[in-house]
Amino acid sequence: MTQGRGGTRRCVGRGRSYHRTMMRRGSLSGRFSGALALLVIAFVACHGSPQVQEAKPAPEPASGGVPWPAPSDPLDRIVAAGFEPITHEFLNYHVHAHLDVFVNGEPVEVPAGIGINIADPAVHTTQSALGPTYGGIDPPCAQPCISPLHTHDPDGILHTESAKEHPNTLGEFFIEWGVALTAECVGGYCSPDASIQVFVDGKAYTGDPADIQLTDMREIAIVIGSPPDEVPSKFPTA
Repeated sequence: MTQGRGGTRRCVGRGRSYHRTMMRRGSLSGRFSGALALLVIAFVACHGSPQVQEAKPAPEPASGGVPWPAPSDPLDRIVAAGFEPITHEFLNYHVHAHLDVFVNGEPVEVPAGIGINIADPAVHTTQSALGPTYGGIDPPCAQPCISPLHTHDPDGILHTESAKEHPNTLGEFFIEWGVALTAECVGGYCSPDASIQVFVDGKAYTGDPADIQLTDMREIAIVIGSPPDEVPSKFPTA
């Protein structure tokens, strides 16, 4: 995973920038004191937190660019990811991780229905403020229709609902999604042409993102190209 290029950095998980311009004019000592205070604020805000490297916008790839819709062959993708499709959700092991993806500062939708055969009549479809929601399979499907790893809503929450404890990985989810994920590429965006930065719970991650485990309440952020003003560092609570 490449790091962003450039000297300016941003704090992770902050809703506002701490690079402020002092507008008030005053004496030299007043301006110095104000500048020092801003440095203290920046240090307190960013000290101990990872920082997002500034980077140039990622160029549009020849193929594999966003948007990345849910695949039309979910059962094949489930098997390709190494899972055995099942007939309904099991809640013996029930955990949630959250995924944010940004391309040139813009959020990328993680679609609903990944890992689910939404065409099966036993799969319930309801509407939410974000769009269609899939799941709530009761009674079970007549044929296997869902993966233990899936999305119900287009909100970035990755659900693991299985009969036994087995943490899944981000790489398995991207296989189900049908989007490439390696140490060099996300979809069609590849380094060194595109900067790719990965954060796990607000900490920079430099290994292969496919190996990241989807443990409960984990926040994963993938930043491609120029970063957004804020990169989430915590699992969303609302």
